[in-house]
Amino acid sequence: MDMRIPLTRTVDLGVAKLLPDVDRPRAWLLTVDGAPQSYVDLDDPSHLEFEYVRRLAHVLDQLPGDPLDLLHLGGGAMTLARYAARARPGVRQTVVEADAGLSALVAEELPLPAGCGVDVTVADAREAVGRTAAASVDLLVADVFSGARVPGSLTTLPWVRAAARVLRPDGVYAANLADAAPFSFLGSQLATFATEFDQLAVIAEPSVLRGRRYGNAVLLASRRELPLAGLARSTAADAFPARVVHGDALRALMRGAESVREDEAPARSPEPPSGAFTVG
Repeated sequence: MDMRIPLTRTVDLGVAKLLPDVDRPRAWLLTVDGAPQSYVDLDDPSHLEFEYVRRLAHVLDQLPGDPLDLLHLGGGAMTLARYAARARPGVRQTVVEADAGLSALVAEELPLPAGCGVDVTVADAREAVGRTAAASVDLLVADVFSGARVPGSLTTLPWVRAAARVLRPDGVYAANLADAAPFSFLGSQLATFATEFDQLAVIAEPSVLRGRRYGNAVLLASRRELPLAGLARSTAADAFPARVVHGDALRALMRGAESVREDEAPARSPEPPSGAFTVG
């Protein structure tokens, strides 16, 4: 019998809850203020419950070269970092989490495996990137939310320049975003990243792209060609298939959008519909 009980703790940025998955003996859902943040299976880091995390894992799987250097902005329960440590032996990873209380909770209740090569630091995402050496990162993952919205500080042209500085010439930026038709926020982000990166793509479920619902979209940006064919195969084979949008279809998403040029006018992602990202 599973004797685990939910755990609730007030952290720096809200109220965190760890909820056991009754179907998996060492799996947990982490929420903050009712919004799902992470799902992690301590026995099986390759089990990725959230669709958008699987999209990010598909990106990681397609990157050539080992060992890789990964920088994760937004830690949560560090689901992707755990996956990367298992899937890409020798990978070097830094996880940046702004919430010290949340980081402590995860370290206590969901500890990382010993010797997994993951360095965890408590810091603001922009400040951490500013301290990162130039051209030192192969994959920069931005999965940062304030509540259920992407903070405006990670949407502007100065932010894009900062991210571009730390990536290697063939490095990839991958951001978990959220939007709905008419995709004003997503379009503005594509236009902003296009100022620094030649290659762009978006991974999202067809129902989101068709404007039927609000949902996650993974934005990819690089100065070198993205592994689009491999990504298309892996995302199409997912239990919840997604599309890789690029070329003319991507330009249609960007049509009429302007880059977010000033920190004084950040563009937060839209407020999700009631119940979109909440757990009772």
